[in-house]
Amino acid sequence: MAISPPRGTPVELFMLVQMKVRGLLFDPRGNMYIVVLEDETRTLPIWVGIPEANAIALELEKVLTPRPMTHDLMRNILESLSVSVQKIVVADLRDNTYFATITLNRNGESVDVDSRPSDAIALALRTAAPIYVDEVVLKMQSIESLDEWLKNVKPEDFGKFNA
Repeated sequence: MAISPPRGTPVELFMLVQMKVRGLLFDPRGNMYIVVLEDETRTLPIWVGIPEANAIALELEKVLTPRPMTHDLMRNILESLSVSVQKIVVADLRDNTYFATITLNRNGESVDVDSRPSDAIALALRTAAPIYVDEVVLKMQSIESLDEWLKNVKPEDFGKFNA
């Protein structure tokens, strides 16, 4: 699901795709986890560290902890200040690193806060805020994945061809 751009913003410069957390996968090669975001047709894998994956997994599995974990604390602080999480956006991809923003709302005023995607996702899950990915990031992810694959490909990966 896409949302409309703010008034005066050219449509081609602003296209957000709503995605959901499909789950977490373990990547044994890097000893990291992958948060899998998806919509009806696309998937976006985001590699995260073990503590970040644990924070997301606790909420996905609805595990109650005896004391508030960091993202629970963030949610509690925001609620006590009457601040809501409007949305999170995975907004950029640079050098294989994703960047996100958390849009907060208090009394009708919105503020965007820079965040790691893993923290933004963990908070969005706890506040039922929608998760968006910029269309440009989805396209860049495909290009960077291809570039990374091409850097690591070996001639034997292509097999033997007769001319």
